[in-house]
Amino acid sequence: MKQLAEFVPIIIFFVIYQMDGSTITVSDWTHTVDGIYSATKGLLIATFFMLPLQWWLTGYIEKRLLWTSAAVFVFGGATLFFKNELFIQWKPTVFNWGMAIAFAVSQFWGTKNLIERLMGSQIQIPRVIWRRICWVWAMHFAMVGTLNLVVAYQFSEATWVSYKLWSGIGFTLFIMVITTVMIGPWVKADSTSSDSNGSSNMKIGDTADASGTLKTRRATNDPE
Repeated sequence: MKQLAEFVPIIIFFVIYQMDGSTITVSDWTHTVDGIYSATKGLLIATFFMLPLQWWLTGYIEKRLLWTSAAVFVFGGATLFFKNELFIQWKPTVFNWGMAIAFAVSQFWGTKNLIERLMGSQIQIPRVIWRRICWVWAMHFAMVGTLNLVVAYQFSEATWVSYKLWSGIGFTLFIMVITTVMIGPWVKADSTSSDSNGSSNMKIGDTADASGTLKTRRATNDPE
């Protein structure tokens, strides 16, 4: 639910952009959709309301959402103020490159890298695997940021808007699948180990019960 809700601002951005040139009338109020500028206004408003929404759904606001929202406000606000769409188009690149640098630096800073801090409480796997996953995430963010600029400068604005929506969903699913594949063997190993420990404990308990029963019978048959 929470992950789906995070795509709402991007979907609103996409939908409003598709209404370019349309006139919206509500009572005495009339507004003509002005392409990427109206879409950016919708993005800013939706992002603003996402903060209390996450608080309501989870009881806290993730730092990642705060950084994302700050980037939207800065670059979206600059787009509206300067009437220049390049600011909002650069926003995904700056954010993703920033994330790539953060994940890379965390490999050398502190006892745990970022990915281990995010997921380490949920699964126990060797430190070397966490390091590999962290490098994969860092390269992922770097690639996403670079591809965004390629589309922004080499294709039309309308193509970039569509790319912004579908790539956001696609790349999120992609990194989730890659991460699952990398940790999958260790999750299975932990599960197998837990089952084996449970079986061993059961056998020991059964032996103890049997022993106890045997002793009871001996005591009963003891002539004394």
